[in-house]
Amino acid sequence: MAKYSKKASATVARAVKKAKAGTLRSGRSKKKVTSRKQAIAIGLSEARAEGKKVPKAPKKTTKKAKKTKKKTAARKTAKKARKAKKAKSKS
Repeated sequence: MAKYSKKASATVARAVKKAKAGTLRSGRSKKKVTSRKQAIAIGLSEARAEGKKVPKAPKKTTKKAKKTKKKTAARKTAKKARKAKKAKSKS
C-alpha cells in the first residue's frame, strides 16, 4: 500500500518546481524559498490541507525528553548489572 497518494506527490512536485523557478514563497513573511527540503515540506503541508493521503509529520522530541530517555536506559542497564551480580554470587 502506498504511503502517499499520487495527487500528494504531484502537489510536492509542483512546489519543488516553483522553488526551482524562484517563485515559491513561504509563511507569513512571504520570503523566497531557497531550500529543497523546505519546498518539499511546503508541498506536503499543502497536500495535507487539501485532504490528500499524506501521513502526519513526526513529532519532534525535545531535549528534556531525550535526557529522560537516556536516564531511563542507564537505570535499566544498571539494574540488569545488579541482577547479574546477585545471581553470580548466589551460585
